[in-house]
Amino acid sequence: MGDGTPSTGDFGQRLRHLRTRAGLSQEALAHAAQVSVRALADMERGRTRGPQRRTVRALSEALGLDDDEAARLEESAALGRPRPRPAAGPPGPGTLALPRDIQDFTARGPALARLLHLARDAAPGRPGVSVIAGQPGLGKTTFAVHAAHCLAPHFPDGQFALDLHGMDPEPTTPRDALARLLGALGVSEDALPAGTDDRAGLWRSLAGDRRMLLLLDNASDEAQVSPLLPGTGPSLTLVTSRHTLAGLESVHRTDLALLRREEAVELLTRIIGPDRVRAEAQAARDLADLCGHLPLAVRIAGQRLLSRPHERLGKLVARLAAEGRRLDGLQAGSLRVRAAFALSYRQLPPASRTLLRRAALAAGPDFSPETGALLAGLSHDETVARTEELTDAGLLQSDATAERYRFHDLLRLYAAEQAEAEDGPEVRAAALDRTAHWMLRRATAAALHFDVGHEVTGAQGDPDPDTAPTGREEARAWLEAERAQWLAALRRAHDTGRHREVLDTAEAMHWFSDLNQHWELWVEVFRRSADAARRLGSRREEAVHLNYLAWAYNLCVHDPRAALTSADAALTAARDCGDGLQEGWALGYGAGALNRLGRMEEAQNRLRDAALCLASQDSPQGRLAELSVLNSLGTLLRQTGRAAEALDVHRRSERICRAGVPGRTEEVIALYHAVARQQIGNDLAALGRWQEAEAPLRQALAAFEAAQMPAWAEQARLDLGQALGAVGHPEARETLSAARDALAALKSPRRVEADAALDALDRATAGT
Repeated sequence: MGDGTPSTGDFGQRLRHLRTRAGLSQEALAHAAQVSVRALADMERGRTRGPQRRTVRALSEALGLDDDEAARLEESAALGRPRPRPAAGPPGPGTLALPRDIQDFTARGPALARLLHLARDAAPGRPGVSVIAGQPGLGKTTFAVHAAHCLAPHFPDGQFALDLHGMDPEPTTPRDALARLLGALGVSEDALPAGTDDRAGLWRSLAGDRRMLLLLDNASDEAQVSPLLPGTGPSLTLVTSRHTLAGLESVHRTDLALLRREEAVELLTRIIGPDRVRAEAQAARDLADLCGHLPLAVRIAGQRLLSRPHERLGKLVARLAAEGRRLDGLQAGSLRVRAAFALSYRQLPPASRTLLRRAALAAGPDFSPETGALLAGLSHDETVARTEELTDAGLLQSDATAERYRFHDLLRLYAAEQAEAEDGPEVRAAALDRTAHWMLRRATAAALHFDVGHEVTGAQGDPDPDTAPTGREEARAWLEAERAQWLAALRRAHDTGRHREVLDTAEAMHWFSDLNQHWELWVEVFRRSADAARRLGSRREEAVHLNYLAWAYNLCVHDPRAALTSADAALTAARDCGDGLQEGWALGYGAGALNRLGRMEEAQNRLRDAALCLASQDSPQGRLAELSVLNSLGTLLRQTGRAAEALDVHRRSERICRAGVPGRTEEVIALYHAVARQQIGNDLAALGRWQEAEAPLRQALAAFEAAQMPAWAEQARLDLGQALGAVGHPEARETLSAARDALAALKSPRRVEADAALDALDRATAGT
């Protein structure tokens, strides 16, 4: 720009330029905007690239910006905020990147040397596995991450790290872990096998010829780990666990012990510097002893001293010894470790203590400032300042790219103990209820951005409109980042009898769930909402949510038997209350389950009954449901060799689209029409009427391209290419080649079909 201001996209440079122009130091701007100096420094250095809108507003006001400058600053912040991954795109390589290595890593030399020897000996026939075990606080993860960085040059095909959450109430399942690993290797969600065994087979196949390093952190047991281990190839897997995992055979074992006293003192030296340790050598040794030579406790004590450069080590030793005499009731670790936690905790200001213990009540592996503020009863800005303070004290860990924080699991246990001891059941319940109510309101408002029948205006219904997500991208990013929290809120609302809240949230989630069919949590969401409807005595809503549950069983967890049970229950409820729309959906979902169970004739009969039922419905919802059922029926008929009947059914679907559906936008109907045209083209092709198939397939392709739906467009391009090839059209090769390349980039299983079509075209050309 003409005034020398950095480009819009670089928030940190722009903020630093504006601060310098205003003649303010970081400390002065931080004070004026009510943010911490560390948070401001992280923004200017680019560590925090997309602060929240309220933070940007505070900075703009403190800097005295006019409306145009404030808008440009907000625009640059918005570009740095996390965005959701496109639904059709696969997670790219590096999704499971190694965590950052620490600079003050100390000791463990022999263990590292043994791992280096293991890495050098890695052979194609026997991939190496090392189990790193030991008690809490020994630094297993820190050691494994450091070792992985040291060993990385030996594994040029990639290094991946995956937290298995072994100490959580619900550790990561092997099935979900395999999905993450396969995604890191470029397998799209659409191409993931349904079952754990099939996913494990695909993982072993893809990993078998790669020289890669895999870190599986915080494993719960052998059953969780075994499916994740490569079967062949020169890879190396590091597994950390509090358990010995003795059931894993033929593995290398690294059993970490406590540090020796001199190693603990060396770690302290690296944290606070050699001058302070030399000045109080005996106090440093005493401090190491009081920390039990446990790396986590030494690190907490060291970081406390680092934040107090003028405090004497002897003073900390005296306080830690006194605290140790007061503690009892050990639950994890040793008395001295809990004493170190307790001393750090009691030195905090009251608001920081409240935030630390209440944050332990949050669901999921990490939490946002919003969640912390709700649980602690603090303002957002106060919470951000307190989390930065807790991070500096080593009591929380901050995310490298987002405003999110997590506990070490031993510290989380300690914080939860303090919440139970200091807050009492009524205070904790009130905090959880307050958080759950807020989370459900925001989740509902965010999900409504995806409801085709609901016009979202502003932040309607959101508990804090100023920070509410605006538009689908922000709404999706929030729903993904906070899914553990809003799911926990839904559970609490259900368990405490707030059934209307449960129903409203689940209903709002309906269209959003269709974009995230890989989320298995939809089964729980709709199981609870169906139960809520039953408890409220609403038979119609019970039918609706039993249908949603049948959908989730069919498409999210691939359990057609459970889907059929839910669909049958929905059918009974719909008929009891005379709801023809839900009766049609129940028949359709039941047909989908029967089809997956191989009961094709029963599936066809149900689809015909569903189409007949829905034809009598006058609502826009009825028309869309009828279109879905007709397309499914026609496809099933064609697949069973009845292409002529399929064509009649899809022609009927097209007539409905051409007539339009009142209350639904032209864009929505255009997509249904495109699906019908694609199916008509495929029906004509199945009947050998290749030249007639070309026009509807071209129309479908154009519609999907216009709607920017590449996964759909490239499948239509493949169908078109096959039709063109059958009549010797000169565009056939170009069309098929483009479809093959695009489907390969999308990791679509239909790329194999495209290869086969090109091979067939080559043979036909050679024969001619």
